Amino acid sequence: MIGNLLRVKQSELEEYLQNSSLLEDRINDDETENKELTDIDKSWDGIIFLLTGQSLANAEHNLVRVLFSGQLIDEEQDLGYGPAHYLTPKQVAELNTEISAITINDLKLKFNPQKMNELEVYPTIWDEGDDAFDYVADGFKTLQDVFAEATKKGEAIITFLN
Repeated sequence: MIGNLLRVKQSELEEYLQNSSLLEDRINDDETENKELTDIDKSWDGIIFLLTGQSLANAEHNLVRVLFSGQLIDEEQDLGYGPAHYLTPKQVAELNTEISAITINDLKLKFNPQKMNELEVYPTIWDEGDDAFDYVADGFKTLQDVFAEATKKGEAIITFLN
């Protein structure tokens, strides 16, 4: 399950909300370079844990919204592992303010391989110690970069797993 973030203009978001097949076409178009699409590989649930202390399955923290906003493009659409979530440009900017203040050292303090294994945080690589942390930290840095760029450009973000 790969986590994906797609930066889009507000007008594109509105089009996808009206016709979700347009989003699916964009994601699956191998002919077009999709430089607005970024994947964070399988680090997404580890990121959720480091931000919230919980796995996606039981997280009730505001920062879960960076990847799973609960606002769905089309609840019937399955892009691999369920529907796409979205954040408006205003929501992106608000979350960017929060996550841009988080350092890798902050995350390191919350890294708890034993608890992550107990909660079955995906992917279950936590026994690999520092290598597992570095993997999630890289994913988080990528997430921060996507949010910073989207905020700078006034863009929305669509997230999905495939």
